[in-house]
Amino acid sequence: MKLMSFSRKWLGLLFKLILVVSPLTVQAKVVNFTVTNKISPVFGGESFDQVGKYERIDGFVELAVDPNSDRGRKIIDLDQAQVGKDGLVYFSSKVSVLRPIDQEKGNGTILYEVLNRGRNLSMGLLNLSTGVDLPETLEDAGDGFLMKEGYTLVWSGWQTDLPSNKLGLNLDVISSITGLSREEYVFDKEGKTSVANLSYPAADLDVSKASLTVRQRAEDPRSTAPGLSFKYLSPTQIEITRPAGLDNGAIYEFIYTAKEPVPAGLAFISTADVVSFLRGAKGHDVASPLVNIHNTIALGISQSGRYLRDFIYQGFNDDGTGAKVFDGVMAHIAGSRKTYTNYRFAKAGRFSRQHEDHDVQGDQFPFGYTLVTDPLAGQTDSILEQCLLNATCPKIMQTDTSTEFWQARSALVSTAPDGSKMQEAENVRLYFLTGAPHFSGWNAVSKNNKMCQFPTNPISTSPVMRALTLAMQQWTTEGLTPPDSRYPSIEDGSLVALSDLRLPATGNHAYLPNYNVLKVRNYSELLPIAGQAYPVLVPQLDADGIELGGVKMPRVAAPLGTYWGWNLRDEQYAKGDLCGLLGSFIPFASSKGAIEGDSRLSIVERYGNEQGYVNEVESQAKALIADGFMLPSDMDIVIKRAKEDFVSLN
Repeated sequence: MKLMSFSRKWLGLLFKLILVVSPLTVQAKVVNFTVTNKISPVFGGESFDQVGKYERIDGFVELAVDPNSDRGRKIIDLDQAQVGKDGLVYFSSKVSVLRPIDQEKGNGTILYEVLNRGRNLSMGLLNLSTGVDLPETLEDAGDGFLMKEGYTLVWSGWQTDLPSNKLGLNLDVISSITGLSREEYVFDKEGKTSVANLSYPAADLDVSKASLTVRQRAEDPRSTAPGLSFKYLSPTQIEITRPAGLDNGAIYEFIYTAKEPVPAGLAFISTADVVSFLRGAKGHDVASPLVNIHNTIALGISQSGRYLRDFIYQGFNDDGTGAKVFDGVMAHIAGSRKTYTNYRFAKAGRFSRQHEDHDVQGDQFPFGYTLVTDPLAGQTDSILEQCLLNATCPKIMQTDTSTEFWQARSALVSTAPDGSKMQEAENVRLYFLTGAPHFSGWNAVSKNNKMCQFPTNPISTSPVMRALTLAMQQWTTEGLTPPDSRYPSIEDGSLVALSDLRLPATGNHAYLPNYNVLKVRNYSELLPIAGQAYPVLVPQLDADGIELGGVKMPRVAAPLGTYWGWNLRDEQYAKGDLCGLLGSFIPFASSKGAIEGDSRLSIVERYGNEQGYVNEVESQAKALIADGFMLPSDMDIVIKRAKEDFVSLN
């Protein structure tokens, strides 16, 4: 294990000195901002405590980048993009800003959410809302948490393959480039034929110049099974005839010659420059519509959390002048992955799971924020290497649920490939949200899913994420340190090899969890060449099947059943493989002996009655509050939800 060297510190100081004494050429900038829609006030005119009313401003920004600049040279294929007379590449992004009408009453912080496939998830996670579109109605505001705190919320497009009604990034295609592209489909439904979309147009509609294979599981050999065929419906769509005898979870892989890629890595420059512009940094052609902004925090959830890890890794938290773009970054449910964004024929929406898109690009070393040597990959690196060189690293919180340890190999975030624990820097916090699934809204309930063997996990991480959001605010503005990291570790026994996992007897099933094994892969070939596998490490379980360590929601610390971040596919859906990102909830027996062979205490044995259960939830919530992982003001919603849970199971 290696920490930042003394020489790298001096390199950072030297870089800062160069910025002071040398004029900077234009690397990228916002050249225009056009308002297309304004709702003032928004949320039906609701006023949020001392902050008052909010308004929403929608528009688009036009940007320009020098393809020969340091930043421009980082973008794959930008050197082949069309340039203007000034030698710059022009592109644009949709933007939406939610701000206090009286901006002086705001808290001075932009909370920039990286959109997830064009969807807003922050209002669901932090405001307990149910909508995923840009917020407009009072219902969209949820309980108004972010508005009451005075945040200015910003969303902008970074993904290129979205419907026109989503906030996307507009890039010109590069017509001179063609090349092989690989698509993968898991239909998870019955049918003799299925229609599949192509990420990029086919350069040639001759079916003999493309190939289609099928396999049952990711590690199975590819096959051209009898009856398997395809035809083009258009340059961007094919129809697959599925062979008899394979179940609905089979994996279809299509390889074809594609055309018209875009320099998708401009997503990073777009995000950086939109935020730089809105916070009032110099170097842009137009003035920001915002005032009283002195702090910026980025929030990325799932796909967007992976994007933020990649954004930092590729050095884009430097706005091109040596200034930070984000003061704080919150990467939520990202695991050890980055993204498939800055590539030729990129597919930013794809990510590796144990069954689906298993070997897609975007999940190779480095995984963590500490400089280490990977003996498998033969490299020394970290997510922070670029930003350490010029002192532009943000303060970082990474929060992962149980699902990420199974599907996204989160153990690699804190544990080096040789099994040793990595010592995190002072600007990094890692939090494990114990027993939670990938993402559940506050009002989620456990239910059956036809593809999965077990009922789904309804746990929401909202109370802890609300507290951590305010902790990040205080960390970036006042220097108040947040709670120490809480992440599973080999040293304390909370992180173990899968073979050492202790599963409780639950009476009904023999649970044999699967794992999304990661191998070193050489992507120089279209079909990546697999090398050695990384260690398979997962959180250890207690007698109830609840994971050890981490931060437990009150509903997990005072459980009504076993909460897991993994579920298994059922018959006709590749049985036994991990069932997407859905966790499992295995309820306790209502009374002693009600479930034969269940080693876990029943609800009556644990709590006696509803009041006993509520008392335990309240006790666990107070412990979280004392440790800085929950806000006192959220006690009421936690208790209300606990009562609803108890009634639903009894």
